[in-house]
Amino acid sequence: MANASWRDRRYAECEANYSKLRYNCHPILTMKSLALILSISLLLASGTDAAPVIFIVRHAEKASSGDKDPDLSPKGQKRANTLAHILKDSYVTSVFVTEFKRTQETAAPTATAAHVTPTVVPANEIGALLGKLRALNGNALVVGHGNTIPDLLKALGIATPISIPDDDYAEIFVVLVGDTPQLVRLHYPF
Repeated sequence: MANASWRDRRYAECEANYSKLRYNCHPILTMKSLALILSISLLLASGTDAAPVIFIVRHAEKASSGDKDPDLSPKGQKRANTLAHILKDSYVTSVFVTEFKRTQETAAPTATAAHVTPTVVPANEIGALLGKLRALNGNALVVGHGNTIPDLLKALGIATPISIPDDDYAEIFVVLVGDTPQLVRLHYPF
């Protein structure tokens, strides 16, 4: 490995350290992905005249209490705090949650940091949420459910079919709203 490039050495190091954790060490950043990520940065930096950016996440891990409306588990609380840290400089001006505690508790750290009060929209009212998102004057966080997020993304104009496995809480769907909405999928494992 002495003559290997820095990229090869980083890949080998990644594989050695993370191969057993659902972590992908292959570089997947394409030019299109890079352009979208740069677009997000520019949109966030350009202020109020820019089209809104909508961050959509599934609620964090819930406690396995058997309750119909459980609180977040300790791991879920940690994920909610991590999300707030990730979005701290994203100029979130609106936060939307459902009537369930797990969405409200996931959004709470971000809402607190952004000094906004979350708006509760019933989980089965995608049309009502869509109307609120179309009227945005700033960036928003939407905390939903694995079975409602695919329908919301489709309603926002994202053509790519989305499915969220039952055990996946680590995705951030970033929607760049505009004439042709664009989707960037990010992951935030911790």
